[in-house]
Amino acid sequence: MENQNMIGYFKRGLQNYANFNGRDTRPQFWWYYLGYIIIAVAVNIIATGMQMPLLASLVGLVFLLPNLAAGVRRIHDVGKSGWFILIPIYNIILWATEGEDRDNEYGPNPRRTGNNSFDFENQQFQQ
Repeated sequence: MENQNMIGYFKRGLQNYANFNGRDTRPQFWWYYLGYIIIAVAVNIIATGMQMPLLASLVGLVFLLPNLAAGVRRIHDVGKSGWFILIPIYNIILWATEGEDRDNEYGPNPRRTGNNSFDFENQQFQQ
């Protein structure tokens, strides 16, 4: 599987910043989210040292849409509607739950051999 590292998963998450369709595996979601946390903490430390609190808020605003899209795709992998992202705590449980091993209404199983290559131009997994 290509992009099977934190940077690859993070880049994939950013490239799909407005793609609320399809599914993300647990590693795809959590490695992306870890990358976001590292950036957010680093910017927050820098912003605090420079006494520029708006800088940290700007980073949060920039990542709002990509974070929502990644969260919705992760919930789709479990077979639930993306609207469950609005339910506190339950959305975290869904993010941590193993995805369905079969294709579901949100797309093909991203863990299936030969189906892990994502075509960003067409916004779909290649068969």
